[in-house]
Amino acid sequence: MAQVDIPVPESLRKALSAPVCLDLSLPKPKKLTVTLPSGAAFSSLSNLGQNIPNDCSLTFSLMMQVMPMMASMECVLKILKLLKPLSEAVTSPPPTPKLVADIGKAVADLAPCFLMLTPAGMIPFVRDVLCLILKVLSCLVAQLKNMGKVLGGLAITLKDARARGDDDLAATVECAQQNTITSMGHLMQGLGPVEAIMDLAAPFMSIAGVAEIKLPAIGSAEDVEGMNKVVAQLDEVMNTIQKIVDGLGGCPS
Repeated sequence: MAQVDIPVPESLRKALSAPVCLDLSLPKPKKLTVTLPSGAAFSSLSNLGQNIPNDCSLTFSLMMQVMPMMASMECVLKILKLLKPLSEAVTSPPPTPKLVADIGKAVADLAPCFLMLTPAGMIPFVRDVLCLILKVLSCLVAQLKNMGKVLGGLAITLKDARARGDDDLAATVECAQQNTITSMGHLMQGLGPVEAIMDLAAPFMSIAGVAEIKLPAIGSAEDVEGMNKVVAQLDEVMNTIQKIVDGLGGCPS
């Protein structure tokens, strides 16, 4: 039998061609840091027991380090607020030479810590924490939008399957829809740590002269419409945080 060559458009030829390595390569995640009021820094960590790390997983690893540190520093801040005026009051009366030396050394040792109570010492930490929250919310919104696209495509497929009377396909698509909605519910649980770290950040933001940010009551994302409302709420929060961060010098590139 004779063979007939059928010309194929160049656009279709490119679409059917095997992908090159560049198309399949995974992006390298960027290492993140949070500068502490003391001058030290936390760095994001890769979990070797999980999949290949990405920006979102590294961001969450850093957030899990920052939260307990912030909680443990609450009492330290209160102690420093007490010690600063106390040190000034103790050094006013004429104590013994040895006591003067001891107090002078103790006050000198504490002097760098008093910087934590000033906007200059606290702003870098607050800025980095807000940048961290901003990145977490960006990851969350991006994943919600992707799931919304999946739900939109499944809705079209389900409508077509029902129109053709294909009950098996309709049942499969309905199952996929439910699994996607369940995944969206699990994803929304990621707002829990974000809300917790925002609450913990309040006293630090107060010292830095930054207004407290509260995460509003977020609705449920059980369908495309609900997901769009959630994304709009989170976009509003992100815009507020971005304005504050820009005023503090912006997030590190």
